Amino acid sequence: MLELSAREARALAITAQGLADPRRAHVDRAALLSLIERLGVVQIDSVNVLARSHYLPAWSRLGAYDPAELDRLAHEAPRSVFEYWGHEASLLPVALHPVLRWRMARARHDAWTRIRTMGTRRRAFVDKVLAAVAEHGPVRVADLADKVEGKQRRAPGWWAWSDVKIAIEWLFWSGQVTAAARRAFERLYDLPARVLPADVIDAPTPDEPAAHRALIERAARALGVATESDLRDYYRQKPAPARPAIAALVEAGALVPARVEGWTKPAYVHRDATAMAIDPARAALVSPFDSLVWFRERTERMFGMRYRIEIYTPEPQRVHGYYVLPFLLGDALVARVDLKADRARRVLRVQAAHREPGAPPETAVALAAELAAMAAWLGLDEVTVGRRGNLARELAATVARPRRKRADGAVRG
Repeated sequence: MLELSAREARALAITAQGLADPRRAHVDRAALLSLIERLGVVQIDSVNVLARSHYLPAWSRLGAYDPAELDRLAHEAPRSVFEYWGHEASLLPVALHPVLRWRMARARHDAWTRIRTMGTRRRAFVDKVLAAVAEHGPVRVADLADKVEGKQRRAPGWWAWSDVKIAIEWLFWSGQVTAAARRAFERLYDLPARVLPADVIDAPTPDEPAAHRALIERAARALGVATESDLRDYYRQKPAPARPAIAALVEAGALVPARVEGWTKPAYVHRDATAMAIDPARAALVSPFDSLVWFRERTERMFGMRYRIEIYTPEPQRVHGYYVLPFLLGDALVARVDLKADRARRVLRVQAAHREPGAPPETAVALAAELAAMAAWLGLDEVTVGRRGNLARELAATVARPRRKRADGAVRG
């Protein structure tokens, strides 16, 4: 049984997540693929107030890079990454396709209710949609609707999906179609055999217990140190199959039981986990959907930050803002900022900035530098800071200083 201090646990987690490494001067496709292999899953989300969430983890870890390179990994041959339900909608290494076939096979039990109903009760219609994908793919849902129904029957509203949309989501969940590409974030669907590498398609399907062990082991590598709940959450595994998988990995020596200071539940450390010395100046803004913070219970337990996404909270009731990114400095989450990319005016807007209890005096300076780097990566010319939050005034003054120097001619660029 390992005995870990809270700080040692944070160092293991930050190292495992790739947030202890220095950023790179040049980020190529190989570096991006290596990161995705390391994380094992990158969550996708449709909100684009700052940048699509799946682009942010690589920037937080590697530094400035071309997001088009990530698109090419996912959408061009030879395919290295594919889309499926990993954590939520996710980018995953193609090697995980066989390991997730159990989830595809269980779509009739685990898919959302209306998707499951479509797949089990309207088989003839679903087969018609699949045939249209086979004939016309890669293809958008709107074009499929024209082929199948003659028009897309859709009522107003975000979740008012047409029957074709529900059918294609069933086919995606059950693995009968996959995402061949995205156009303006909209999926283009095709058959897996025409998208994924032949060796992946032909790879044997492990039995379900073996698949669960593989996913738990992947999660443990990516997390460094984790409770059972942390391990299960990473790939959304249920207790019944996950617990024997954890026990088997402990027996095999892949997971080492641990006690962590301040944690009330047993933990596990991957046998290959190492903890780098965390540079106290290493900074990163992390997406609300980043694997470092996406399990809110773990975020609070490990970093002391009670973090909730408030996108769906009415504006007057929001505490920290609409699209809030935690700010990691060294081994602590020291602040959070509500960010918006105003692309028309080429401005990165900090709509609110909040300091966490115990944040060090250098928080504003470090955060200002990180915001400037993010703005440059996003092709924005300026950072502005609003008035909301207990860090806003200090951050605004810090951000403004370089602008005054440039106006005086003392500093250029």
